[in-house]
Amino acid sequence: MKLKIYSYLTVLLAVFMAGCEYDNYEPPKSTLTGQIVHNGEPIGVRSNAVRLELRQPGPEYPLWKTTPININIAQDGTFSAVLFDGNYKLTRVRGNGPWADQNDTINVEVRGSSMVEVPVDPFFIIKNAAIKKGTSTIDATFNLQQVNTTRQLERVNLYVSSTNIVDATNQRASAQKVAADINGLNAPVTLSVNISSLPAAVAGKQYVFARVGVKTVGIQELAYSAPIKIQLK
Repeated sequence: MKLKIYSYLTVLLAVFMAGCEYDNYEPPKSTLTGQIVHNGEPIGVRSNAVRLELRQPGPEYPLWKTTPININIAQDGTFSAVLFDGNYKLTRVRGNGPWADQNDTINVEVRGSSMVEVPVDPFFIIKNAAIKKGTSTIDATFNLQQVNTTRQLERVNLYVSSTNIVDATNQRASAQKVAADINGLNAPVTLSVNISSLPAAVAGKQYVFARVGVKTVGIQELAYSAPIKIQLK
């Protein structure tokens, strides 16, 4: 009986020590930061709707067997992750983003603080976006540039939000113009949102934020301009 009790205590002690070792495991401290870019310019996206995948393959774990680390992209195209030092493979997720799919893998070495730019091939981008308050409207003027010509333009949108997170999901009022109503890609595009269309609680604020997005046919996500603070009062 004493032998059995001793055996049980030995097992419990081993489990306890293993748990202590697990609890004392050193967490990751290195940081990987980066940005989605086209020709060095950031591409705006819907907040936390677009992601990248990061993998760390090894001799016994080829790339296709590893479990990816999902990295969400902020609305300004930036991203960050806390990782262990090491060599990683960074990939774009197919069908996730306002750009053409790319199959190449980006090699990333993480040592302390590391930074990487992820180039993409967007279908359309917004240039020279200017958004301001009119007498009773919020007005946007901008240019469109087609980068990848394999898909056509569907529409453009102006979104207004009470916070600086503003996109197709996070908005309180919007306006749109479909491709058929846009006079080519050389002329500036204009959009307006009536301030009266905002909820009273939002229209009564000192300021709001506005942002323009462009949607491509057959692509779920829009490419966006940077949010602009609009003073209402």
